[in-house]
Amino acid sequence: MAVFTSLNHFVSLTRFPSSSSFFSSYAHRLFLSPSISSSSIRRFNLFSLKPSRSFAIMSSSTPHGADSPHQEKTTTAPYGSWKSPITADIVSGASKRLGGTAVDSRGRLVWLESRPNESGRGVLVMEGEKPGDEPIDITPKEFAVRTLTQEYGGGAFRISSDDTVFFSNYKDQRLYKQHITDKDSSPRPITPDYGAPAVTYADGVFDARFNRYITVREGWFGLSTAKFWVVSDDFTYELTGLSFTDGRQDRSNPITAIVEVSLSGETLEEPKVVVSGNDFYAFPRLDPKGERLAWIEWSHPNMPWDKAELWVGYISESGKIDKRVCVAGSDPKYVESPTEPKWSSRGRKGSHILAFWMIRRTLGNQCLYVEGASAVLPPSVAKVTLDQQKMKALSSEIVWSSSPDVLKYEAFFSVPELIEFPTEVPGQNAYAYYYPPTNPLYNASMEEKPPLLVKSHGGPTAESRGSLNLNIQYWTSRGWAYVDVNYGGSTGYGREYRERLLRQWGIVDVDDCCGCAKHLVSSGKADVKRLCISGGSAGGYTTLASLAFRDVFKAGASLYGVADLKMLKDEGHKFESRYIDNLVGDEKDFYERSPINFVDKFSCPIILFQGLEDKVVTPDQSRKIYQALKLKGLPVALVEYEGEQHGFRKAENIKYTLEQQMVFFARVIGGFNIADDITPLKIDNFDTSSDA
Repeated sequence: MAVFTSLNHFVSLTRFPSSSSFFSSYAHRLFLSPSISSSSIRRFNLFSLKPSRSFAIMSSSTPHGADSPHQEKTTTAPYGSWKSPITADIVSGASKRLGGTAVDSRGRLVWLESRPNESGRGVLVMEGEKPGDEPIDITPKEFAVRTLTQEYGGGAFRISSDDTVFFSNYKDQRLYKQHITDKDSSPRPITPDYGAPAVTYADGVFDARFNRYITVREGWFGLSTAKFWVVSDDFTYELTGLSFTDGRQDRSNPITAIVEVSLSGETLEEPKVVVSGNDFYAFPRLDPKGERLAWIEWSHPNMPWDKAELWVGYISESGKIDKRVCVAGSDPKYVESPTEPKWSSRGRKGSHILAFWMIRRTLGNQCLYVEGASAVLPPSVAKVTLDQQKMKALSSEIVWSSSPDVLKYEAFFSVPELIEFPTEVPGQNAYAYYYPPTNPLYNASMEEKPPLLVKSHGGPTAESRGSLNLNIQYWTSRGWAYVDVNYGGSTGYGREYRERLLRQWGIVDVDDCCGCAKHLVSSGKADVKRLCISGGSAGGYTTLASLAFRDVFKAGASLYGVADLKMLKDEGHKFESRYIDNLVGDEKDFYERSPINFVDKFSCPIILFQGLEDKVVTPDQSRKIYQALKLKGLPVALVEYEGEQHGFRKAENIKYTLEQQMVFFARVIGGFNIADDITPLKIDNFDTSSDA
């Protein structure tokens, strides 16, 4: 349970964003409405919030443990064979993703949600007019709100003071504007059509003084100024003196800049560069008078959380930035990484390293919005209404939830235990969340230890959290133990902990995942003969490296994982192109830590999942390791998905991936039969032609 005594205490619970989706903060955000001083909030309990009528089912559930109606009858059955109501359909279809939040001029919440049942389409949704009213979709069905800037996206929309929303459309990556208070308003493009999504935009701010939208642009620009127009499979376009080359030609070095998009007139104009010259830009923010612009910039070989700079530019009468001052990050005596600048109402700028809050003056009731989650509550947004003195919370309600009806399964939830275990370095410990097998309908014999699935998170500079995740509950409610490892290099434990991974990727993360599994075996919480590991992206690399270079796990699952570090470096996108240098080292390290170069060291079954449109970890990575393992004679399977990129967004693919991992592990490590009716896929070098 989290109790906040002030907004400053709220900040202490946040985390710095990891490599994925840098433009979208991983921190919990607090939105105040209308003008509420941070000193006026005395105390409220985030997880005692009451749901609104739209999510009324969340308020009625049986507490985990005592008085559960399921506890009267239990069946003794092997771990892994238990039947659970938390099906793959529920996991894949119910878990919406929150892609950002904002408040309109009337104090109503607007959010971006990704919907698996609509192939992962991003939709802007507005809070209902009155309490209990259904939320209102803003985005028309023919549009999807999502930007591909830096491949991961984030910062796909912004709302201005006159309730105009600016957003990136997924299909063409153009910017559009739409008035959210007018039900008949349709999105109108404000950037040119280049014939292909070779230019992307992320984050931004409306500048009323010059009637323009200031945003970050990423694109592939040639140097030619000849005027020509070519339409073919390999696009090159000339527009007002610039030639644009399709990103498919050279993804390694797109140009990033802060640009202005004119909103005057009916003719679309080419965006003009406002700030440029560095490798990366983020978070352009205007002061309240529109006289100064703040932004974050950084350069290779740094990632933004390693070292970045906060700049302020003074805007001239013509709209140009005449004077620029570096406010933080330039002093060589310090290693600083400021992020997400925010101007105060008086024009003073604050740089909040861990989080930020937005203050709105509105005509609505005084309230604040809080994003949060817990071990038994899914990611949610709560609305807290305050008294006139802004000293006391009068009421609260959940206005958005990733899984509105999930609490009906609370009796089956496994509550995580934060564990600390020794690493290979004497005196150093690492951390993980351990989830024991939990199902009120079943128990196992006292002699049996459960199979264990070790999860290696992506990033690799990301983190695992102990909040409710139905994917994890799918495993634990069927009798699996599950551990989510925050290996050395994870964020959330300080810079020194995160920097354990510098030049040690493929060593520290592998050691910690293996060490965590062995720690749980020695603690009597896992069966040493049924240890499995799974991970996606960078976590997929850790999975493959653990299976190639250690002899701990009996099977593994890699989701769009890296098998060849050299290939990742050569084919990678600009944002992370130097990231891997800092994580690995020299050419010898690249070779010696690439699982593909040591196929002879693999000795257990592996299943691979890959999106065919993945530009971060290309399909060749999975195909290469699949063919090598198949040739060696190891049990191996490869699943490829059309239309999926880096991370799966379609409900049917999320479901299939989850089910096939479960069946694969059950078949290859043995000891139980799963209760679900799932048709297994064919495993090469394991099934005969008459099998699966």
